[in-house]
Amino acid sequence: MTIALDIFRALADATRLRIVALLRTMELSVGELAQVLGQSQPRVSRHVKILCDAGLAERRKEGSWVFVALGSGATVGPIATALDAWGEIEPDHWRVADAARLAAVRADRAASAASWFEANAGQWDAIRSLHIAESEVEAAMSAVLGDAPIGQLIDIGTGTGRMLELFAGRAGQALGIDRSSEMLRLARAKLSERGLSNAELRQADLYALPLGDDAADVAIVHHVLHFAQQPGAAIAEAARVLKPGGRLLIADFAAHDREDLRAKDAHTRLGFADDQIETWFAAAGLAPARIETLEGGELTVKLWLARKVGQRVAEVKAA
Repeated sequence: MTIALDIFRALADATRLRIVALLRTMELSVGELAQVLGQSQPRVSRHVKILCDAGLAERRKEGSWVFVALGSGATVGPIATALDAWGEIEPDHWRVADAARLAAVRADRAASAASWFEANAGQWDAIRSLHIAESEVEAAMSAVLGDAPIGQLIDIGTGTGRMLELFAGRAGQALGIDRSSEMLRLARAKLSERGLSNAELRQADLYALPLGDDAADVAIVHHVLHFAQQPGAAIAEAARVLKPGGRLLIADFAAHDREDLRAKDAHTRLGFADDQIETWFAAAGLAPARIETLEGGELTVKLWLARKVGQRVAEVKAA
């Protein structure tokens, strides 16, 4: 009864109901919530605290930003069902206005990342190597995937096509996707030089991969996730296209406090903690299989390997 009272007290406010509706769409920073709601950040922070105290939302500090997501499904699920049912009886006039402002927030995020990619497409490989020796990362990725044939490979956020260069030769078919036409132009030139006739490139979004369900044997997300607005959704979409027992390999930065990378290099996320990644794996129906930590350089690189549930996991998770 106490939990129910806390939940209903938390929802007894129009702004907090709007926040819950927005968080059902995507994880947002407090500043972005303030932008959508048209309220000050301190006021929004107070509303967020009340929702968090009731278990309806969760806060995560990342550098100078605070991101807010929905609470556990067990708590939020019944409320979401009720809100949807009540919405059919009486339409919410705030929903349309908030959706329009949320679209603007998404557009701002995407434009920031896209402009950086376009401006730095020709230097992308070199910029990656500034963080840690890319040869070390590539060798570790190869070791984690092993020597067995890959089958259908998809490289999500292929950039200049480096992952396809490394692994397409072991794949029956390889597909690289990227949103940037400039990146794809560079990748096509590189893959043509290598004579990789089994590698295909498509312009597509990591949240809407151009493959059907259960189509890929291996999916790679190499230094892409920290640019994602919704990392959990990106992981879920990668899991969708994997066959049962298929593998997802993520290479990205461990959690760090280099705030300058957010402004200078358009990093949406300042790396990731193991428990964050594993939470997203679990939600996507993936079983963690192995974790590798690569020290060196200014930032630490992590490799996270998971299998789609449906086949026994053979790898042993490493610390």
